[in-house]
Amino acid sequence: MNAIFQGGRFTAKTASPAKVIDIRDVPRNAPPPPAVRLRDFSRHFGDNAIIEGLDLDLAPGEFVSLLGRSGSGKTTLLRTLAGLDGATDQDVVIPSSRAVVFQDSRLLPWKRVWRNVALGLKGKDVRPRAEKALREVGLGHRLDAWPLTLSGGEAQRAALARALVREPKLLLMDEPFAALDALTRLRVHELVLRLWSVHRPTVMLVTHDVDEAIALSDRILVLDKGRIVAEERLEAPRGERLELSGRLRERLLGYLGTGHITDDTDLEAVFADKPNIPFSPSDPF
Repeated sequence: MNAIFQGGRFTAKTASPAKVIDIRDVPRNAPPPPAVRLRDFSRHFGDNAIIEGLDLDLAPGEFVSLLGRSGSGKTTLLRTLAGLDGATDQDVVIPSSRAVVFQDSRLLPWKRVWRNVALGLKGKDVRPRAEKALREVGLGHRLDAWPLTLSGGEAQRAALARALVREPKLLLMDEPFAALDALTRLRVHELVLRLWSVHRPTVMLVTHDVDEAIALSDRILVLDKGRIVAEERLEAPRGERLELSGRLRERLLGYLGTGHITDDTDLEAVFADKPNIPFSPSDPF
């Protein structure tokens, strides 16, 4: 279909009588289209439906956390948003500019830190861009260090610099703080929020930490059996959520099926979805 703009109007040329669209009828303050859009998305492995009929919108610059039990479909969804798994013949819209920060830093031990950050970049200004990104995360003094000499927090900050140096429209984070100690995690939380406020990518954070999701997010989604079963939008400013965090935490833990264990609790039911890990090599799975 072609369209001609005449006299403040778009006239659509089709085989049927011309359809006229008056641009004065289009709202001036219409919200921008979502950065991420999935409609009726499904993913099957054999006969197993991992995700079924999922609808998802992420707004430009929005910070969203995704909670879910093990096996709920979080990783499958993340791989789709990262473009690692194809979505042929499905209604999936994702930005072409994407970056992922994983639970482990995945730095190449045979490359200096700045070369890890610059990996895949092109142009004459590769090193200055890498150095700028590393200084943004407080690693300007570790540019030429080897990855194995970094602490856990430093390695994750280097991984964050590697993601942000590409100026992604969509930043995906797969439990990136899980291996950090509590104090380092809080510092990295503050760093991530500062960098997000500067670069403003759309962020999807996959986490098992309810308190982390409350502290960082604009919106929290709960995924269960491949469907979004709950959504919580946080209106209180970050840093002022202490009063609501207790009630919201209990509600989110309820969605996740995690409650208080008492003398009457059926422990087999509580741990039914957990993997059966043997206690010794001789124990059967």
